[in-house]
Amino acid sequence: MAHWTVPLADVVVPEDDIAAVADVYRSGWLSMGPRTEELEARLAEFTGARHALAVANCTVGLHLMCVAADLGPGDEVVVPSLTFVATVNAVRYTGATPVFAEIAGLDAPWLSAGAAEAAITERTKAIMTMAYGGHPGEIAELRALAQRRGLLLLEDAAHAAGTRLHGRHVGTFGMSGGFSFFSNKNLAVGEGGAVVTDDDDVAARMRLLRSHGMTTLSWDRHRGHASRYDVVELGFNYRIDEPRAALATRRLERLEAENERRRSLVERYHEALDGWSGLAPALPAAEPDAVLAQHLFAVVLEEGLDRDAFRTVLHDRGVQTSLHYPPVHHFSIHGAGAARLPLTDAYGERAVTLPLFAHMTDAQLEAVVEAVGAALADARVHGAAPAA
Repeated sequence: MAHWTVPLADVVVPEDDIAAVADVYRSGWLSMGPRTEELEARLAEFTGARHALAVANCTVGLHLMCVAADLGPGDEVVVPSLTFVATVNAVRYTGATPVFAEIAGLDAPWLSAGAAEAAITERTKAIMTMAYGGHPGEIAELRALAQRRGLLLLEDAAHAAGTRLHGRHVGTFGMSGGFSFFSNKNLAVGEGGAVVTDDDDVAARMRLLRSHGMTTLSWDRHRGHASRYDVVELGFNYRIDEPRAALATRRLERLEAENERRRSLVERYHEALDGWSGLAPALPAAEPDAVLAQHLFAVVLEEGLDRDAFRTVLHDRGVQTSLHYPPVHHFSIHGAGAARLPLTDAYGERAVTLPLFAHMTDAQLEAVVEAVGAALADARVHGAAPAA
């Protein structure tokens, strides 16, 4: 494994968190039980949703959302291509057809409400949006569009734990929303996720499907709340385990403070890179009436610059970078570029994600900025030095 001066993302697990997880192992109850119930209660309170369900990972959460929406063959779902492939796969798992729509801009890399509306046909049943980088994007406009056209709105909020718009948490604008606890996310436990909804019937169905379609759970029977069960739907094993639930509960207590540090770092990035020739930040430092989780910090290179060479300079200086994301519509299984999305393609070709994590130091941020300046000045990318 490469030794990075500044990694793309980094996770610190304090000793108190480790102790909380060890206590779960000592308890003798490792599958969904009291720690999962506590996590779900805390998540519901944190997001303001009526229901929160902890699951094995965000992908299965998105699948549960799609099944609960009764998506199936013949249905279409408008989706962004600029997302992790799980967003689109979750639609395909049900037999429904994803229809790709354009992003709002190179400095607004989220699903455009106008493009989504243009993609609607008589077979469209839902819109699945994604809160890119922890930004709410055009979620209010998409909500209004879905209501106007009689469609379901589903939210992939994997990046958005802690993002609010007008005081409302992202993930609660539509029928349901899915969150990720993957190891590079703001609320990281390794694997894991959650789904939130305000709809009692949707919540009940997702709970049923999460554990094999069984009418009672092992924890219910252990406590004497039930002695038998029936299986009433063809469900799945999408359960989370107790150690990860305990860890997520601990980390949720610190999420607001860690997100605030991320916002401070993003503001520093914007100040440091302001006016530079050759690139521009892809995401805002702040937005009116919004609190941003700031999961990612990405820049978009000027057209014609050599992105591979740019990233190589950063690599050689110990700064890890990534690409979020190769557009899904170019993957073989999802059409191999058949969709025409010029803005999405341009972003996919020119964007670079720079390091961002809650305990990133000021010195590390300065090292990244210095490396970016060197990369832009390097003749291989034909860039210009930053403005004085």
